[in-house]
Amino acid sequence: MSETVCPTPVSLLLAPMQGLCDPVMRDLLTRIGGYDGCVSEFVRITHTVHGRAAWLRHVPELAHANRTPAGTPCAVQLLGSDPDMMAQNACEAVRFGAEHIDLNFGCPAPTVNKHQGGAVLLKEPERIHGIVRSVRQALPAHIVLTAKMRLGYENTDLALDNAAAIAAGGASLLTVHARTKVQGYTPPADWLWLRRIREHVNIPVAANGDVFTLDDYRAIRETSGCTHIMLGRGAVMRPDLARQIRRFEQKQAADAAVFGDEVLQWIRDFVELCVQHEPQGKYAAARLKQWLGMMKHAYPEAQTLFERIRKQSDTDAIRRTLANAVF
Repeated sequence: MSETVCPTPVSLLLAPMQGLCDPVMRDLLTRIGGYDGCVSEFVRITHTVHGRAAWLRHVPELAHANRTPAGTPCAVQLLGSDPDMMAQNACEAVRFGAEHIDLNFGCPAPTVNKHQGGAVLLKEPERIHGIVRSVRQALPAHIVLTAKMRLGYENTDLALDNAAAIAAGGASLLTVHARTKVQGYTPPADWLWLRRIREHVNIPVAANGDVFTLDDYRAIRETSGCTHIMLGRGAVMRPDLARQIRRFEQKQAADAAVFGDEVLQWIRDFVELCVQHEPQGKYAAARLKQWLGMMKHAYPEAQTLFERIRKQSDTDAIRRTLANAVF
């Protein structure tokens, strides 16, 4: 496993959440800290080879030595079903600077699955093996290749077969979201399956699913036996979750941030990062409302703030609201 992916005994990774953990969110969360690595939103691979502009649009970290502004390594995730096109695009991403390719076999989106991408491939372990092997054989030996899967499509019957196919294909780490496609994000995630898979393959397994608090982190580690943990929605709901976990592992005080000056400053910073990313239009307003809608599950005050900006779309008006916010 590359040191850029697992430089410490406990590895904390930020999940590739489509439409949620975009470059701006990756930037903010890795600034807050605690992460050893993150993964981009997926780049859809069909029948073309993407050019430089497309790669940089999806993964701007490529222009900065594959790192977020905070210095956290970022992998490029690919989603597709054609082994040759996946391999060609992986090599193109490397040509433009990628050092780590991740393959998506977990996306549950119906549109993606309809076009033979993401979790639907879990019905065919041999096909998954072919994709992983094709990409691994095409990549230079020093380039890291990892993959992410769910427990299955409709059931878990092929979970071990799929994990073995990914390992045999040449991936060096497998992240497992402990639900099937049909289960979506309905709790609970089945962490016991993570242990079964970890004991079945000869590569490290990263545990993913339902880690929303420090207690969840401790529980998933104990149940799964995994020392690689990927944080998803919990990282967005509770932006300092990785920092709490890191402090806990370092035997330091791991108190969660309260919804006060520090969290408000993260929110203000997020708006400014959104504006830098997309100066025109309503991107900043839409992304902030989406984020507050998720944060309310951890911070009730986020709902209050959401109500204050709910009808606002002008960035300057939102800035004024945030500047005057007190909790």
